[in-house]
Amino acid sequence: MRYMNKRLVSTFSLALVISAPLPVLAADAGGPVYTLPKRGAPGGRVGGGVRGGSQRDMFLLSVLAPDHSGLTTSEQPSLYWYISTETALPVEVTIMDPQGVKPILETRLPAPVKAGVHRFRLADHNVRLAPGKAYRWFVAVVPDTDRRSKDILAGGAIERVEAPSELQSKLTDAGKDRAYFVYAEAGLWYDALKAISDQIDAAPENQELRKQRAALLSQVGVPAIAE
Repeated sequence: MRYMNKRLVSTFSLALVISAPLPVLAADAGGPVYTLPKRGAPGGRVGGGVRGGSQRDMFLLSVLAPDHSGLTTSEQPSLYWYISTETALPVEVTIMDPQGVKPILETRLPAPVKAGVHRFRLADHNVRLAPGKAYRWFVAVVPDTDRRSKDILAGGAIERVEAPSELQSKLTDAGKDRAYFVYAEAGLWYDALKAISDQIDAAPENQELRKQRAALLSQVGVPAIAE
């Protein structure tokens, strides 16, 4: 986005809740159960949706973020987002400072952007999150660079927190394969999502892992994604 303007800042306050959390169903299915954090700044997932027009350029854009400020223990976490169809349109990622006044990062992704789940590593852009501060991040598809009001926009919120004192021992007991269960139970959304996504990257044909990630996403109302 060419400098985050007041329109985007005000848009962020209108959080869109697409569906209710489903922790009970996830537990019954043996999947990870995400615990709603007791702390964190208000706000969360906004925007997204389907671009209209011809069948060729229709797509769903969504950030894989909760409808509240998600937590992480990482100084340089990964952010995840999804687009249902490949696009040659410009796609930009913006991260706002905690005051929502100016971006700490604006970058355009190489085109074309393929369909599917995408990972955005803050470490690749030398971005570090300060503890105890809520940041906002956005993905924008830009149909017309001269008319930015037409941007298709999706966004989320993230806050870095200190790891709970018992977290490391629980991770050790659980093992790498079940680390995302521990993070989800601790209310650490971005850490849980990274842990299971790392496993999917290592074993992309494992459909059970994809089902587990879908179960996690459904608990925070993220629309079903086709993988």
